[in-house]
Amino acid sequence: MSIRPPHHCRLGRSIAARHHLGVLCGGLLVLLLLAGSGIGRAQNTSVAPPSRPAAAPVFRPEKLAALDTAIEEGIRKGQLPGAVLWLESRGQVYTRAYGRRAVVPVAEPALPDTVYDIASLTKVLATAPAMVLLWERGQVDLEAPVTRYLPEFAPGDRGVITVRQLLTHTSGLPSTLSVRPPGYAACVAQACREQATDDPGKVFRYSDVNFILLGELVRRVSGHTLADFAAREFYQPLGMSNTCFLPPPAWRPRIAPTEGEARGVVQDAKARLMGGVAGHAGVFSTASDLARFARMMLREGELDGVRVLAAATVRRMISVQSEPEVKTKRGLGWDIESVYSGPRGKVFPVGSYGHTGWTGPSLWIDPGTQTFVVFLCNRNHPDGRGDVVALRSAIGTLAAEAVGLKPVVLGP
Repeated sequence: MSIRPPHHCRLGRSIAARHHLGVLCGGLLVLLLLAGSGIGRAQNTSVAPPSRPAAAPVFRPEKLAALDTAIEEGIRKGQLPGAVLWLESRGQVYTRAYGRRAVVPVAEPALPDTVYDIASLTKVLATAPAMVLLWERGQVDLEAPVTRYLPEFAPGDRGVITVRQLLTHTSGLPSTLSVRPPGYAACVAQACREQATDDPGKVFRYSDVNFILLGELVRRVSGHTLADFAAREFYQPLGMSNTCFLPPPAWRPRIAPTEGEARGVVQDAKARLMGGVAGHAGVFSTASDLARFARMMLREGELDGVRVLAAATVRRMISVQSEPEVKTKRGLGWDIESVYSGPRGKVFPVGSYGHTGWTGPSLWIDPGTQTFVVFLCNRNHPDGRGDVVALRSAIGTLAAEAVGLKPVVLGP
C-alpha cells in the first residue's frame, strides 16, 4: 500500500517550497509507518490512541512478549478459544487479537473488531454510570432507601436497604434470583421479593439481584429503558459505535459465540428471560470501544471534548463506598479490592479499579500510571468448560510490569 502526501504537500510556488514541504511530508510518512497501521488486523501493534499525540514508547518489550505468551498458552491449554487484548498507558497502545473467536461449526480467527458478550461488565458500562448520572442530576439520592423508587420492595427488613448498598453489593440480598420467571417484569418482581440473608451494610456479597433492581430503578426514574439511557448518555456521545444491548443482526458475523453457536444472544440466563436488557448483564462491545470508555474514566468523565460525567462524580464512583466494617473495598459498581480483583494482578496498587464478567472479559484501570487493560474473550465457547481466572491475573501482573511498576515488598 502506498501512502500519498496531502495535496498541499504536492503543490508549491517554488522549487524550494516544494523541497521543504517534501521533507516535511516525508517525515510524516516515516512517523506513520513507525506508529504502525495494523490495528485493524490480528497482529501486534503499538500506536497512539485516536485524538492523542504520539508519545515516547512506555512499554517494556519483554513484558509484552510475556503477555502474548501467556494468552497463547491459555489458548493452547483450552482455557479459551481466542481473545483481544488492549493495553494503554500515557497515550501509547498495545493491542492484539489471538486465536479464534469461533471453533464450531467452523473455525474463525479472532479479529480486533470482534464483538463480545461482556456479561457483568454491563454493571460498570451501563448500570452504575446511569445511576451516578441520575444522582449527579439530583434525580436519585444514593443514601435513600430503595423503596423510595421501587415501592414494592418495602415488605420486611428490606425497607432500610439503600441505593448505595445495592451499588456496593452490601445490601444483604442473595447472589441470584431464587426463582426465574419468564419476562422482564416478572424477574423484577421476583428481585423485589428476595429476602435479605444478612443485615444491610454488614457483609459483601456480589449479587446480580442488586443490579436487576438498579436497572429497573434507572428505567422508572429516567423514563427510558437502561439500553436507551446508556446509549443516549454514554455510548453515542463517547463514539462507542460497537456497544449496545441487543446487537443488530448486521453485527452477527463479528460476534464471538458463547456456549454452542449462539451469537448476539446474551449468555446470562436471567438476562435472556428479561429480554436481553438487564442491569446485571446484556451489553455487547469491542476492545476499542471499552478503551474509549476507560479513557473517559481516566480523564474523569470527559473524552475528546465531550463530558458525560462530572469529575467529582467519577472520583466518588471509584473511591471506596462500602461501609468501614466491610473489609471488601468497593466503589459505586467498581471493584477495588475483593475476591474478584484477580485482574489487578500482583502489581497494580489498591486504588486502581475494575470489573470482570462471567464469559471471561475484564477491565482494570490504574489512575496512578494512566494505564488500563481490556481483555475480551468468550471462554464459554464452545462447551462452557473454559477458565480464565488465573490468566486474567497473570495479564494484570504483566501489564503493570510492562509499564514499569514493580511488586511492593512488605517486611524484611
